Amino acid sequence: MTPSLPKTNCLHSLQAFSQPRVIAMLFLGISAGIPLLLIFSSLGLWLREAGIERATVTYFSWAALGYSFKFVWAPLVDKLPLPFFTTSLGQRRGWILFSQLMIMLSIGLMASLDPAQDALTLMAFAAILLGFSSATQDIVIDAYRIESADSNLQALLSSSYIAGYRIGMIISGAGALLLASYFGSNLESYSYTAWQSTYYSMAAIMLIGVITTLVIREPNTQHDDAVLHNRSEHLQLLLLFALAITSFIAVYAMSFGISITLKSALASALSNKPLASFFVECLRLGLGILSAGLCAKLLISKGLISYSLVSQSYIEPINDFFRRYGMSLAWLLLALIGLYRISDIVLGVISNIFYLDLGFSKPEIASVVKTFGLIMTIVGGFMGGILVLRFGVMRILLLGAVLSALTNLLFMLLANVGYNMPMLYLVISADNLSAGLASAAFIAFLSSLTNVSFTAVQYAIFSSLMTLLPKILGGYSGSMVESLGYEQFFMATALMGLPVILLIIWANKYFRLSTNSNSPT
Repeated sequence: MTPSLPKTNCLHSLQAFSQPRVIAMLFLGISAGIPLLLIFSSLGLWLREAGIERATVTYFSWAALGYSFKFVWAPLVDKLPLPFFTTSLGQRRGWILFSQLMIMLSIGLMASLDPAQDALTLMAFAAILLGFSSATQDIVIDAYRIESADSNLQALLSSSYIAGYRIGMIISGAGALLLASYFGSNLESYSYTAWQSTYYSMAAIMLIGVITTLVIREPNTQHDDAVLHNRSEHLQLLLLFALAITSFIAVYAMSFGISITLKSALASALSNKPLASFFVECLRLGLGILSAGLCAKLLISKGLISYSLVSQSYIEPINDFFRRYGMSLAWLLLALIGLYRISDIVLGVISNIFYLDLGFSKPEIASVVKTFGLIMTIVGGFMGGILVLRFGVMRILLLGAVLSALTNLLFMLLANVGYNMPMLYLVISADNLSAGLASAAFIAFLSSLTNVSFTAVQYAIFSSLMTLLPKILGGYSGSMVESLGYEQFFMATALMGLPVILLIIWANKYFRLSTNSNSPT
């Protein structure tokens, strides 16, 4: 029972890309890809041009933490009906439209604030609202994608979605920077009106997603009407979410002072500051999650929250996964999900700084890395979708892991060569093609693991787990480079891919030996 998709010939695969559902996922992908860089690179450059200190600018990256914890409110999105939106469009389309409108509102709010004049706390609030709204859109689009087509189309839907996502990133990354420059803002001459017009333009482009949502059809999956119309359960879910999140944030924030002392002590004991910081941050996250769990338990014990509601919303989706795959295979799959992207993400955090250190200019990085590289990722994504249909998901998953590790070694070669445009094009081509291929296979793999009865929650857990550990470790990539140097660092990221390869081989062996008919095919 390998979670692979039915094999077909390449001609049929290419014809399948013309299907309306595949095309719709391209436009929904654009809608999902636009907000991300408006929180990261584009916003960072805006703040820098406005004269904000670098240390302050980096704090804004935390606004996107919602992407790594979206599983927490996924049950709300899955079960909570929205007045007007759900009744008019259905549960999935209603939530997609609502999240898109919230994204547009958030971008507009950011556009209305001048970081050089207004309080940065307002800009931070707007950025957090954008991250939260965007992560919510991702939850619903993922659920819609899985529910709207059978498994034989999931690889193509994933490829189309990735392509759209990357196009959205080009628009909000390179496109936003070009617009801001065109409207008259640069490092030497900051113009708030230029950035305001740019962000308003980005909000307007989100209409692509809005129009798509209004045109597409609601999936045929029937949602439990009793759950959708139980107001008591809706209020309980909202209370649980609000108090659990408050508890998590409070514990994480209060542990900041202690963490500094603990990091210093561990760094001395381990003689490795990045490793010590990584352990401490994992500990803080663990304490925050534990406090949220204890808060939920207290609410249940006091009768404020029904245990059956918590079980149905959070526990049952997890239990379902372990029931379908068994304890051993389930933990193996979770390890694979948590580590599959680790080498790419950890390297990606420091990559732009690496290019600058080699002497490449910002325009060169923008044209080669941001634009050409994203195009190569799109090509790789479509290749991955076709190859998955032809050879099965596990083989392409393994191929993606091998290529991701090997392409990281090319960065070692680039570090030796130094400033060399042809070499940069070669490295970016190989790295982004392999990343696109691996991502398409991996999304199809995650989709195949998801039970349609718990689509939103299970996929949100998988996609959150996919980025959580790599993002935490990636935050210390700069310190790792300072300790190891670029060449050894790139070797280390390549070696991070070896356990992933072994996990895929091991998981595939389990699938071949198993005869569980409930597993995805």
